Amino acid sequence: MQRKSPWLDSIVLVFLIVTAVAMMVPYLWMVVSSFKSNMDIMSGQGSFFPTHPTLEGYFTVFEDAPFVKWMWNSAISAVIITIITLFTSALAGYVFAKHQFKGKRILFVLILATMMIPFQVIMIPTYLITARLGLIDHLAAIILPNLVSSYGVFLAKQFIEDIPQDLLDAARIDGAGELRLMIRIIAPLILPMLSALGIFTFMNAWNNYLWPLIVLNDTDHMTVPLALVYFNGTHVVNYNVVMSAAVLITLPVMIVFLIFQKQFIKGLTMTGMK
Repeated sequence: MQRKSPWLDSIVLVFLIVTAVAMMVPYLWMVVSSFKSNMDIMSGQGSFFPTHPTLEGYFTVFEDAPFVKWMWNSAISAVIITIITLFTSALAGYVFAKHQFKGKRILFVLILATMMIPFQVIMIPTYLITARLGLIDHLAAIILPNLVSSYGVFLAKQFIEDIPQDLLDAARIDGAGELRLMIRIIAPLILPMLSALGIFTFMNAWNNYLWPLIVLNDTDHMTVPLALVYFNGTHVVNYNVVMSAAVLITLPVMIVFLIFQKQFIKGLTMTGMK
């Protein structure tokens, strides 16, 4: 077998390090700028790091707006969307992978076809339905339209198809019902996929901006992505406040990733093998 050149490995390693640093610089600049005064940021002078660090931006975030309430709104909506999306994706994926019924192939194709429809196309009909249900300016307005993921159904189906049918038949012989079969056998076997899907779903729900901007008008019901617009003044932008809010917004997503990073990486690896 031909051995790899150590020079090639070194070049790849250097390239990955440079790419990682380039991707980290904007985030590092955001964190550093949150400890500067607005005057220092606007002047564009001085060093990259703050010469006189200040927490003025963070104090302003918590004093001038109900930021804790917004964080709670985002956390509640993102967690509910993530949990129910994982359940519906796994359940629908199980049905499509291990059950036979008339119109199964056509229905699955229709579900996949929804992935090609931009949200802007269904935005107005979704808003009209939400308004008819009386959910405008309520957290349910951003939760209900996001409880099912066609991508999640597709991903779960691909994983569940590889589970041996004999294993499921043996569980049925032992008296396990379909729901118990799903929770006790299928779910543990597809846990890496569920972890990866859960992180993506949580990130999308947490960072969702356009739909909450449309359906949420009351300040107390806003989510954290709307905070960045809230802190932008009409004539003057307080960059240090905006950067402080952005740092606080990214913290929950980073914590979720750090907790589930092993399952996330394993899920991505197994997804690439499908």
